Amino acid sequence: MRITGGKYLRRQVICPPGIIRPAMDMMRESMFSILGNLEGTSFLDLFSGSGCVAIEAASRGASPIHLVEMDKGKKATIEKNLSFVEEDCRIFTMDALRFISSPPMRYTVVYADPPFPMENKIEIARLASEHKAVSESGMFIIHLPREERKIWPDTVDTLKLVDERKYGRSILLFYRPEAHDVDR
Repeated sequence: MRITGGKYLRRQVICPPGIIRPAMDMMRESMFSILGNLEGTSFLDLFSGSGCVAIEAASRGASPIHLVEMDKGKKATIEKNLSFVEEDCRIFTMDALRFISSPPMRYTVVYADPPFPMENKIEIARLASEHKAVSESGMFIIHLPREERKIWPDTVDTLKLVDERKYGRSILLFYRPEAHDVDR
């Protein structure tokens, strides 16, 4: 795999051993094109795998970046992949649902790439909303098998669907926190 844009363009990223389904280069490039410049933003990469998506975020200026990966065996590969990254990155080796239930901060972008066989993925979005992991002007993005789109609502708690993109058998859903009425 390679980084598709920003200051780390074309840097190689290795895949950790075991079961992994890395985000396709084309999909990552498209997603980050949609997000635009990430200077001054924070980024959360849930189900990090190789850390490639987090490195893409760093390459485009995001910092701090938090990576969450439950598989302890993948941590060494993520650390190796992050070795050239100058931005503030921190790896959390724990269950993503547990992490998102008590996030250490609010993030500008929360990206979730759960294993395709995982059940009840909507819980990730619900917990991100309930525990205010996404900043008011932020974005929650989830990568899913395309056939799961029909079970995803346009609103999950306070998160409202604003965009969706299809890539082969994958889909990205983009949610934003709904604006709340402001007292006048």
